[in-house]
Amino acid sequence: MNLPHTSAAAARLDIAEATGSTNADLLADASDAAAFPHFSVRVTDDQRAGRGRLDREWTAPAGSAVAVSVLLRDLEIAPDQRGWIPLAAGAAMAEAVAAQLPDARVGVKWPNDVLVDGQKICGILAEAAGAGVIVIGAGVNTEMTAAQLPVSTATSFRLRGVTCDVDLLLAGYLARLDAHLTGLAEHGTAIASGLRRAVSARCLTIGQSVTAHLPGGGELRGEAVRLAADGQLVLQTEDGEASVAAGDIVHLRRSS
Repeated sequence: MNLPHTSAAAARLDIAEATGSTNADLLADASDAAAFPHFSVRVTDDQRAGRGRLDREWTAPAGSAVAVSVLLRDLEIAPDQRGWIPLAAGAAMAEAVAAQLPDARVGVKWPNDVLVDGQKICGILAEAAGAGVIVIGAGVNTEMTAAQLPVSTATSFRLRGVTCDVDLLLAGYLARLDAHLTGLAEHGTAIASGLRRAVSARCLTIGQSVTAHLPGGGELRGEAVRLAADGQLVLQTEDGEASVAAGDIVHLRRSS
């Protein structure tokens, strides 16, 4: 891959012909702060042992998808605002995807699955390591055919009839992610920086009737009404408002 725009947007860019996991690569490299500074990036179009949220396997045939991971280091963001970091990544990727699919409805299913007209084109996983290190990984379906889709509810640029400009996609994603996180650090909260407004504008879950499958095995059902100050999803349930910090969200129908 030739990625000059992406290289300009990253503090360091490593392009792997093939790798097990770009996230695992950067997590392993994170101990060398001098060689791998804040906003170091690893990219491949042949990821063979990737993982999604809840430790699910994420693999794709070589050349059908692009995996990109970003190393974040020593962000001056308050603990109660760190939940916005993966949400910022979802919004940034949705904005980058939308730039190449201007006629589609591109948004985010909370917390950070990027959807195109209701079909998933990108998943995002944030992983924290020690000493203030966070790695955010994203997998984008670029050249995936219908037969290669992991589920029938997924899609790709190819299936949308568009040849993805991977360099511009990644450069746009990195620039937007950097802007969102820099603003959050400078202003102190997602509300003050405008990040909550930006994420909410791309959040397709708000206004939907949803079921939230929680990590402990329980579930909540209600209408998603807004994002809380810390980024949690607020549901209006039969018993009143409830906040979801983490879980799988299933869209049931759009509320009237």
